[in-house]
Amino acid sequence: MTNPNPISRLEYPGSQGANAAPLISPRNYTFLQTYIYRESGIVLDDDKQYLFESRLRPIVIREGLASIDALCDLVATGRSPALATRVIDAMTTNETLFFRDTAIFEVMKTTVLPELIAAAGSRKLRIWSAASSTGQEAYSLAITLLEARIDPSRVEIIGTDLCEQVVERAATGKYVQFEVGRGMPILLLMKYFTKVGLDWQIKPEVRNMVHFQKLDLRGSFAALGKFDLVLCRNVLIYFDATTKEQIIASIAKTILPGGMLVLGCAETLISVDHKYERKVFGHSTFYAVR
Repeated sequence: MTNPNPISRLEYPGSQGANAAPLISPRNYTFLQTYIYRESGIVLDDDKQYLFESRLRPIVIREGLASIDALCDLVATGRSPALATRVIDAMTTNETLFFRDTAIFEVMKTTVLPELIAAAGSRKLRIWSAASSTGQEAYSLAITLLEARIDPSRVEIIGTDLCEQVVERAATGKYVQFEVGRGMPILLLMKYFTKVGLDWQIKPEVRNMVHFQKLDLRGSFAALGKFDLVLCRNVLIYFDATTKEQIIASIAKTILPGGMLVLGCAETLISVDHKYERKVFGHSTFYAVR
């Protein structure tokens, strides 16, 4: 008997054995790669079909569509901008957690932030968390500053992301148990969060230190002003060499004299034309503008 609900036939790759048909036709896979690159600058290689399928499947189900191919066909018509935005958001939201790469935060607490705040003098210390996703990095920075006993009134943290939905969620400062369980030490959780039902809410003293807004790193961000410290971690790896070099150069223009850039542990400026000087603190690497 024919299954009346085509959605129920959607399966993850491999669930029907090695000979299972892919959920995205080659034509639409190429369309998605091109579309995501055009709208976000992010390069998704030919081996990322599992990523498309796992992230777009919930949209297919929510919209009551028959397949991911049907979703692609609808996006291609241009008649549903809201749906197209959801596809972009789904494919450009990166995994994040609190205090990712703990050594970086320890060095910032003991060395980098005290030095930067001293150099700032009477003005505010300005920090930018680029590609901040749902806010864990930005709030980790705020907590690190508080733990370093730096007056929060002397600090401004900006978090930006391409995805409007995650920016809005980051601004709420509310996280589920699974999210705070990833990286947030229990003592800091009890000190800086309040339990609200099954969720955890960042306390106002932390949340008020951070402001979030939507931003495309490929565009101009001169309006953000100048910064003492910029964190652009685990995002440049998704761009092609030309876009990466453009972003690195643009960020350099926002960094104040004596300020620094932090990249992800797997990211380097090797083979990129840049104006940074590499500085190593313990096992952590920072980049100062020359």
